[in-house]
Amino acid sequence: MRILFAGGGTGGHLYPGLAIARALKSLSPDLDVVFIGATRGVERDVLPATDFPYLLLDLHPLYRSKPWLNISTLRGFVSAWRALGRLAREDRPALVVGTGGYASGATLGYAIAHGIPITIQEQNSYPGLTTRLASRFAREIYLGYDEAAAFLHPRRDAWIGETGNPIQPPPETIPGRGAARRKWGFPESGGNVLLVFGGSQGSRAMNEAMRDWIGRGLPENIYVIWGTGKAGYNDVRSLESRRIKIAPYLSPISDAYAASDLALTRAGALTSAELNAWGIPSVLIPLPTAAADHQTANARALAAAGAAVMLRQSDLSVDRLETEVVSLFDNPEKLAALARRASEQGKPNAAMVIAQRILALVTAGSAPQTHRGGKGANA
Repeated sequence: MRILFAGGGTGGHLYPGLAIARALKSLSPDLDVVFIGATRGVERDVLPATDFPYLLLDLHPLYRSKPWLNISTLRGFVSAWRALGRLAREDRPALVVGTGGYASGATLGYAIAHGIPITIQEQNSYPGLTTRLASRFAREIYLGYDEAAAFLHPRRDAWIGETGNPIQPPPETIPGRGAARRKWGFPESGGNVLLVFGGSQGSRAMNEAMRDWIGRGLPENIYVIWGTGKAGYNDVRSLESRRIKIAPYLSPISDAYAASDLALTRAGALTSAELNAWGIPSVLIPLPTAAADHQTANARALAAAGAAVMLRQSDLSVDRLETEVVSLFDNPEKLAALARRASEQGKPNAAMVIAQRILALVTAGSAPQTHRGGKGANA
């Protein structure tokens, strides 16, 4: 039985699919899982390192600010449609799972046009264009944030619920904080560890603010684990010291999570899901140029839940950064409350929950009974 996963362009759309697919294969090893992505997306580098077969297509996003470039979008869509037809004739898929981004649009469109069932996993609190358009045809819709449901128009017999975002869950036994700190060369107790990263590409604005704060002088009781992104690393690597550990990438990031008391990050859906799963409070700085400003919507939702503090990039300065971080470290009760609410928001088993629903759907051969899930949908 073949299941297609369609999504990518960015890691935020690809990695949820990989998490679900791995959970699916653990439940049913004989499933034929194939990934569909774009030649110009992150999947070009990521998928060859996995065990999954894949097909990369000449897909492009919609160029809203440069509409004349959409001739490439149209040409790529047509060629992708033909390639999908050849794949479907080889072995008709039982289901297409869309995880968003421009890399999923053509595949979901092909499935809808040819009567192939689809499901959707939407990571953000404000759903992307692909999800909004395809949602009315989906058998099931798995939400990272319940707030996204207000923007969707599912069919009457569809199941829709907040399952959480699929991530690599924390280990069953999380290392003790002291042992985790020791890995980074920090004292096992005393002070606080601040984790800083701006996503896989890093953040120039966050890097500059941290650079200036360190130049001014960090308080003696603060230790920093800082993932700069490849582009920003050489500019700040000289700032590393016994209290400041700097790397272009934090891999495995679990070592950083286990040691951290507070995170300063972007508000990407998967980053937020991982922080919540680990119970790490955060100061979220949404990327202002994210599509439809979805990171601001994510940060606002978590701040409203009491799991994070939102700081707009337009308000980011050395003084504001220092005030936000130091005030939290100086108020252990507030920090603990944020951590507690983050844990309550966390859904570390989302990938397995979604995989179980998908497996039930394809083995039944038809949509399950009508149901609209809520915050308890993954119980």
